[in-house]
Formats: sequence, structure tokens, C-alpha cells
Amino acid sequence: MTHTDLFPNELDIHRRAGAALIDVREPDEYIRGHVPGAVNLPLSGFQGREAEVPDGAVLICASGTRSSQAAAYLALQGHQNLKNLTGGTFGWTREGRDLVTGDQP
Repeated sequence: MTHTDLFPNELDIHRRAGAALIDVREPDEYIRGHVPGAVNLPLSGFQGREAEVPDGAVLICASGTRSSQAAAYLALQGHQNLKNLTGGTFGWTREGRDLVTGDQP
């Protein structure tokens, strides 16, 4: 397995531990609402920017599909201990959690 899946209720543990939160959606999606603390690095622009994602990062998208693809790609580049937010921002909000809007984390 290239990464570990996290459920939204598990994300707080990783946030408190200082894990980097990387939102792989496109900038317009990110601006409309993202998990607090997440930084935008679109999957479409990953190539050449892999070093910006630290080992142990939590990858986030809308549903968990693109972030899972990103984790698999990064694992092939040698990254370790990557996490994928299962359900993405949709799952996050389904649990009653808020998103941050705008281009700042």
C-alpha cells in the first residue's frame, strides 16, 4: 500500500501532531472551501513540485480520489508515511466540520 487512509474524525490527531495538509484540488475549488490549515498544491501541477510535500503529509481533495492518486504518485517518488483523507472535503463537512474559504489556509 502506498498510503494510509484517514477518516475525517482521525484528521485532528494528525493536525495536532503537525502533519502538513496538502489540498490537491484546483485553485478555484480550494478557494471555495478547504480544511483549515491545508495548503493548495494542485494535482495537475505536481510534476516538478514533489519536494514541496513532506513525508507524513495528509493529502486532501473533494472525495478522496485525487488525493489517493497524488499519494500513489508521491510514493513512487520515494515519499513515505503519506495519508489520504477518505471522503475528502465532502466527508469533512458531512461530519459537521467547517471549511475555510479564500486563498489563505
